[in-house]
Amino acid sequence: MTQTKNPHVLETESIGKLLIQYSIPAIIAMTVTSVYNIVDSIFIGHGVGPLAISGLALTFPLMNLIIAFSTLIGVGGAAISSIYLGQKDDLKATEVLHNVLILCILTGICFGGIIYYFLDEILIFFGASTSTLPYARDFMQIILYGLPVTCTMFGLNHIMRATGYPQKAMLSAVLTVGMNIILAPIFIFWLKWGIRGAAIATVLSQCVGMVWVLSHFRNPKSTVHFRQGTFRLRWKIVSSIFSISMSPFLLNVCACLVTVLINIGLKRYGGDMAIGAFGILNRILILFVMLVMGLTQGMQPIVGYNYGAQQFERVKQTLKYGVITGGLITTAGFLAGQFAPEIVSRMFTDDAGLIALSVEGMRLATLVFPLVGIQIVVGNFFQSIGKAKLSIFLSLTRQLLFLAPCLLILPRFFELKGIWISLPVSDSLSFVTSMGVLYMFLREMRRVHHSREA
Repeated sequence: MTQTKNPHVLETESIGKLLIQYSIPAIIAMTVTSVYNIVDSIFIGHGVGPLAISGLALTFPLMNLIIAFSTLIGVGGAAISSIYLGQKDDLKATEVLHNVLILCILTGICFGGIIYYFLDEILIFFGASTSTLPYARDFMQIILYGLPVTCTMFGLNHIMRATGYPQKAMLSAVLTVGMNIILAPIFIFWLKWGIRGAAIATVLSQCVGMVWVLSHFRNPKSTVHFRQGTFRLRWKIVSSIFSISMSPFLLNVCACLVTVLINIGLKRYGGDMAIGAFGILNRILILFVMLVMGLTQGMQPIVGYNYGAQQFERVKQTLKYGVITGGLITTAGFLAGQFAPEIVSRMFTDDAGLIALSVEGMRLATLVFPLVGIQIVVGNFFQSIGKAKLSIFLSLTRQLLFLAPCLLILPRFFELKGIWISLPVSDSLSFVTSMGVLYMFLREMRRVHHSREA
């Protein structure tokens, strides 16, 4: 499989070809990962039971936090690497790689240890009952043991993609998920390890993925690779990583808080089965969101490189293609949620009550889902060009400024339906805000570009 070993073609190759070359592997990787999450939930639903799905749903906030810290390091490092490569500074890009590796290991150890110590208290706060707590605890304990591996694999995979190896980055995800799909049913159905077996399969598979990624960066033929003498944290690089990737980090932290509010509301108005319905709904929505995230990961090195090289027309063209594609992806999610919710729900469970709750939630939650893809692309665009403040603001609008208040207000009037309705209401408000911010930024960029030409 051909690799983009010369990242400087990002300045000369056609945008359409580059988007296909960079985004398709990332989208495939995200698709494979999301499909695994769906298949894993199906194994748990049919192999352990409907309450296990509810227990798994209770771990979503913690999983969002894990993704948040992995994204904080990996996406920021990838963006800075692309900018340095655009400036023809390969040595700085290598220093970024080393800092990402160190930060991933430290984060996995420290964050995992703290969460493990307070795990039961956290899960109860998230809405766990005496029936669902054992399932959530069994799953998360294993995941936390493997957290340093998880952070390292995801963090370095972002760097691999941004430094000219999108296909290899895709293969690392395919390898990890493939191992997981093989191991999970063996551990759940054959060895009878239940939900803990699903978690063990996940960690073991990520170990394989981590070895694959590390072997790439040990190869001196790679564009950016490990070098002796530069394995130390540099404050300038660390601060830049945190600054640029603070937007997706806050997005995932807010997603954690919002998911907690959703679970608490679902437990109050619908009980454990309503939480299970959200678990099913969330898996489907995340599938399409992750497809868009794969698209934005492919856009990131193209946008970052050309912005660093001051090729503003190429930046705008990449954004245009991304917005159109992102909207089409989430439109497919809208169609699935509106016209096939029962088929989707039956994939996860045979429980009639859980299916009924899932169908209602899916139809309401996806009412304006086509807008979500566009909003995600716009938010990640600002992250890719280093506009941290704008990206952070847009990340906060949907989750914190719009969705959280809706979750606190609407259930008072509509009870369980109010929780589902909160999603399309906040999506609509966030879309309008994003379009306004993007319009003002593009107008300013056009003015600066014309003044330089003059």
